[in-house]
Amino acid sequence: MELGFVPLLILCFLVSISSAELAAKVGVNFGQLGNNLPSPSESVKLIQSLKAKRVKIYDANPKILEALRNTDLQVSMMVPNELINNISSNQTLADQWVHANVVPFYPETLIRYLLVGNEILSQPDKTIWFNLVPAMRKIKAALKTHGITKVKVGTPLAMDVLESSFPPSNGTFRSDISASVIKPLLQFVNKTKSFFFLDVYTYFPWSSDPTNINLDYALFESKNITVKDPVSGLTYHNLFDQMVDALIFAMKRLGYPDIRIWIAETGWPSGGDYDQIGANIRNAATYNRNVVKKFNAKPPVGTPARPGSVLPSFLFALYNENTKPGPSTERNFGLLYPNGSNVYPIDLSGKTPESEYGPLPAATNNVPYKGPIWCLVAKGANRSAVASALSYACSQGNKTCDPIQPGGKCFKPDSLVWHASYAFSAYWAQFRNVGGSCYFGGLAAQTIKDPSYGSCKFPGAKL
Repeated sequence: MELGFVPLLILCFLVSISSAELAAKVGVNFGQLGNNLPSPSESVKLIQSLKAKRVKIYDANPKILEALRNTDLQVSMMVPNELINNISSNQTLADQWVHANVVPFYPETLIRYLLVGNEILSQPDKTIWFNLVPAMRKIKAALKTHGITKVKVGTPLAMDVLESSFPPSNGTFRSDISASVIKPLLQFVNKTKSFFFLDVYTYFPWSSDPTNINLDYALFESKNITVKDPVSGLTYHNLFDQMVDALIFAMKRLGYPDIRIWIAETGWPSGGDYDQIGANIRNAATYNRNVVKKFNAKPPVGTPARPGSVLPSFLFALYNENTKPGPSTERNFGLLYPNGSNVYPIDLSGKTPESEYGPLPAATNNVPYKGPIWCLVAKGANRSAVASALSYACSQGNKTCDPIQPGGKCFKPDSLVWHASYAFSAYWAQFRNVGGSCYFGGLAAQTIKDPSYGSCKFPGAKL
């Protein structure tokens, strides 16, 4: 019996090692697109205060990597998108990049994952698509050259890599990337025992179709709403599992049913523009607290297609980042404000009971705003930049700026801000339904107060 006991101990030890990497530790994405963010050292303390166990950065920022030295935070770092084309065909360049950006910090900084690019297959430039996997191979070889064998190489991709995702059993990769990019990627990930890093946001499918997708189903709050997959027979209780399983079935369709999934980003915006439904603190806190519970569940719950599997994860994001482009939701995914205070209390270890959190503000925008909405110059906007944006807006569309020409109904008052506000609003009214935004590089903001006066009528965007 004693002779048999020793191998059993060794087996248990090996199992514990192999599962340690996949322990249910929730991390946070540390984006840096803000001009008012705390220092790297202060940011690391804030990450630890959230009880995160992992952190992902979107570059190889040496100050952040230095601040993470000798902490217990596992680190994912990134090769920037703009280097992928060059690295894909140049092993020397890959070696130099690893030598400059990984070697000085490893192993005191617990670099565990090296991600090549970010959502590359969502980029309009197709050239980079086909250089993605070759670049990943070069980076993996560079790590090996430097004796770094415990760092996994991957790449985060968005849900738009799928051309079909409903029902989940019909999950299929896009035909323009399936054979040429995804299959080699899956071969690489499988061979190197890495992960498929996936960005999963239930907010976007829900907000684009709130009539047919129940909000509680998107927030992990549904008690009696289920969706049954007619082909697999699996039953879904939340939108997140449905989206992840669509990827699992897509990988299975290409012959890779067992590749592990890492949730590279997930979250919910705590604020947004008037035309952005459901972006509020109550929903953001509800979603993120619920998804943290899921990730930390013991034993792991997995998804219907992979019950009991661990989903390592990063929540998006550490801060509200004020220089991110796009609609306001993009600048309101943070768990923290730039001053370090909580947008809402959250514990990424999942150990704080719900009863210990205070009440959340009521959600006031869970139904679409009826409109109209106007788009005006934002307070404090740079005047020379506003002048350039005015010129751009007036060059678009159908007689966008005729009323602000001399003699026009909106010419007076003859001021740059007034004319630009009219131009922004006229532009947005014409182009909102085809993707135009009220942003103009941060120079514009939405209002629901009609700025029209007298015979000057500002066009408003109808929702």
